[in-house]
Amino acid sequence: MTDNPLTDPNAAHPDLDEPMIGLLVRTFYDRARQDDVIGPVFNAAVADWDDHVGKISDFWSSVMLRSGRYQGRPMRPHLILPLEARHFDRWLALFEATARELCPPEIAQAFIIRARRIADSFEMARASQRGEIAGPRHSVA
Repeated sequence: MTDNPLTDPNAAHPDLDEPMIGLLVRTFYDRARQDDVIGPVFNAAVADWDDHVGKISDFWSSVMLRSGRYQGRPMRPHLILPLEARHFDRWLALFEATARELCPPEIAQAFIIRARRIADSFEMARASQRGEIAGPRHSVA
């Protein structure tokens, strides 16, 4: 595997499987729910944790294994949450620590790279929605 697993996004690490994804997602959300920073946001937004963990496991299966199990649109639900930069930072720190703890180093790094890109994308969308960053500039002829 190269230093950047996104250079060949179709190649999953041979040791990565559904049980590992499920363990990572379950463990992360168990910790996130209890976290002082992101716990209140998650707990207010999620009514059925088993369903949520299942959906997020499907999401990560689709991202990491190209399983196609996730059919949703993850951006929209996050745009309506009261999220700030500190929430994204904490989400990443907790997710990265959990991935490093539970996964072999190469697999943890693959999760971390993708998680950072997802967080950046969500954070940029939130900032754009709030008018905190300018949209595309068009030149007038």
